[in-house]
Amino acid sequence: MTTALSVVRPVPEEGLTAELMAAVTDDFRKLMSFDAEVRVLVFPGDHPLLGAPECPVEGCDKQVFHADSTQGLCAGCAVRHRRSGQSFEEFVATAKRLWRCIGISNCRVPGCARPWKTSRKPLCTAHYYQQQNVHRLPVEEFIHHPDVRPLPGFGPCEVASCLRDRDGQRNRYCTTHAQRRAYELRKGSTLDEETWRLTTPVIAKASEVSLRGLSDRIVAEVLYGLQERLAAGIQQQVYQLRPFCDLVRARQIGSLTELDVSALSRNNRRQAKGLLKHVSRFRMSPETERHKDTWDGAAFGLKGKFHFEEISQPWLRKATQDWAIENIPLRRGAKPQGAIQRQINSIARLSKSLRLNRDDDGMDLTALGRDDIMAFLNRLHYLEEQGEITAGRRSEDARDVRRLLTRMRTLGLTRPGQPLHGLPHDFILREEDVPDDPEDTEAGRDLPVEVMRVLCNHLDDLDTGGTQSRIAVELLIDTGRRPSEICNLDYECLDRDSDGKPVLVYDNHKALRNGRRLPIPEATAALILTQQERARERFPDTPLRKLKLFPSVIANPDGTKAATVNWVTDRHRAWVNSLPAILVPTVIEVEGERVTKMLPFDKDRIFPYAYRHTYAQRHADAGIEPDVLRVLMDHRQLATTQRYYRVGQERRREAIDRVTTMQFDRHGNRVWRTAKALLDSEHARRAVGEVAVPYGVCSEPSNVAAGGHDCPVRFRCVGCGHFRTDISYLPDLEAYLADLLRNRERLAAFAHADGWAKDEAMPSDEEISRVRRLVRRLKEDLDDLTDDDRMKIQEAVTLVRRSRQVVSLGMPRIRQLLPDILPERTA
Repeated sequence: MTTALSVVRPVPEEGLTAELMAAVTDDFRKLMSFDAEVRVLVFPGDHPLLGAPECPVEGCDKQVFHADSTQGLCAGCAVRHRRSGQSFEEFVATAKRLWRCIGISNCRVPGCARPWKTSRKPLCTAHYYQQQNVHRLPVEEFIHHPDVRPLPGFGPCEVASCLRDRDGQRNRYCTTHAQRRAYELRKGSTLDEETWRLTTPVIAKASEVSLRGLSDRIVAEVLYGLQERLAAGIQQQVYQLRPFCDLVRARQIGSLTELDVSALSRNNRRQAKGLLKHVSRFRMSPETERHKDTWDGAAFGLKGKFHFEEISQPWLRKATQDWAIENIPLRRGAKPQGAIQRQINSIARLSKSLRLNRDDDGMDLTALGRDDIMAFLNRLHYLEEQGEITAGRRSEDARDVRRLLTRMRTLGLTRPGQPLHGLPHDFILREEDVPDDPEDTEAGRDLPVEVMRVLCNHLDDLDTGGTQSRIAVELLIDTGRRPSEICNLDYECLDRDSDGKPVLVYDNHKALRNGRRLPIPEATAALILTQQERARERFPDTPLRKLKLFPSVIANPDGTKAATVNWVTDRHRAWVNSLPAILVPTVIEVEGERVTKMLPFDKDRIFPYAYRHTYAQRHADAGIEPDVLRVLMDHRQLATTQRYYRVGQERRREAIDRVTTMQFDRHGNRVWRTAKALLDSEHARRAVGEVAVPYGVCSEPSNVAAGGHDCPVRFRCVGCGHFRTDISYLPDLEAYLADLLRNRERLAAFAHADGWAKDEAMPSDEEISRVRRLVRRLKEDLDDLTDDDRMKIQEAVTLVRRSRQVVSLGMPRIRQLLPDILPERTA
């Protein structure tokens, strides 16, 4: 249709408006068919982020926005399809668009500038009268009749947003707007006509959004924001933007920044936030942000925001901001803003302490002193006691404040003209002011084998969240990598080493060490190959070097954007919560006795990062050397690795209690027959009052003081009264007995030694008898137990042997197999 549009003469643009318009590229204007005088956006139907397919029904010009729920039909045709009772194929083949539709075009008479009446009466009013009452011909014959002449138009509709022509000389509006105005007057509208013309919405047309009637500033904001959202891979549909533009037009505001976003509907709020996000970042830089109370991380190349508004003292807020400006460039990793904000929050707690404890709210920094530091430390203690912060948070807050105050001084912020000028020297935390860290909470975060088996048996339930999420969780379990490392895997992350064994290639973002290589089993490699096929199927045209193994399902038209950790975590949490109760054996005390019951495992402890701890514990249980495990975990420091697999104190104590009930002296007499559990003092004595020796422990004071290197009887332990052993040493005693017997036979057959040397080296019959008696007594007592008690003792033995720190005196090492939590999977 060629309509005589009213030309919107833009006011000469100045300042930000002009710069925003200049930032809108010619390519984007061409994509959206945007003309600065017409001011209409046309969404291309074939664009992956902007378009939508047309309804397949013949004659229907509507678009299909929710194909999954409407079987590929537009909303109206989907309703008619359900009512028809026909199959989809039959409906599409037989249905024709004979119902009322939205749209306008010119009169069918060649050259006529007036609009038609309707799609069924495709002639203007004058020509329709002539066709019906004068010539009485079919439309196709009428439009070619020699007496039929084209007529001039009446000019554009006077509604600001409208693109249509008036339908008569005396009518100021197009037919539809004239009808709408009459209807609203009948309903009691009190809007004066001028206001109504400026605010009434456009007549909707498929694929089009009218920016007519909006201020120049808003047009620039919408165009620029839409362009940037498109560049970010965010889907934008015409049915979402059109009502937002109608709302803005009705408000008659000059800029999107004047909107109260919180009061808008869900769709309009999303549109406003999305557009304003990019408009606010236009011309943004660290220098423009550093003077605000809330910083947009995008100015520093980061995500999220930095909040300083909780720091109420201007001098402290400014000093913290100056520290942040210095600190941000030094940070590494994919998301350092969390660590930075945590330290800002620590200063915010100091700020609140000053506000609560000083009459001047802490505004006069020259009046501060040691008393204010003590008030802050006491407040942290109070918050911990009230349960508002944890013991760890208390230590971190004190440590952060001490470090930041010290750093602020080294940055020169106490010099004249700087925010901390005049701050007393005693307003600082000393080293002894920082509370001790709570006992290590990292160890014990691994998941028990019983829990892992249940999770692996229910992995099929994760398919409801998409196969991608299932494979991501399986890789977390198999590889022990951090969730961010799995989510960001490249498509080409699977390699082979020189022996042809599979290797996972990943980036350690936390330590900024890329291209790390982790040996993996063939079963895990098969998972990756499966996911590669699915990713390639979704994005067949994307170069492999740019494709992600787990492409995001949001704002990702070409597969180059990875799924987020939150996306995997949310689906993992929903899956875990949907599982039935997971029962694990738990030791509890009933009427003074410790018994084992099957109790539900806390599902809050099942989270993606726990699989990394489980991976470490699994390998530690299998006897993997600490240095090897450190390499597998990709840690620089061995101490970091040890935090992942150290046996928890409660588990160790429980295991010690069990094996102690089967403790024997050198004669094979049971020592703790009547003991129900070790006293606290006995547990402490074990830590400092004994030392590990071959096949047991020694409590001889001088040997303990020497760390096991000053034995008066030269390690003839089974003949010493300070020696104790228990069921956990049975494998070592059996190996020792076999060594003694072998050595006796070898010495008896050896002919090239003096008699005194052979007598000295020959194992004595008393030692062999003593060891044989110990082995027999341990086995007999173990055989006397019930099957349930025997199983519990064996589990306790496994745990104690894992945690034992043994002085290396030639004891054999027993290597255990990895627990098979996926027995049905093969390499």
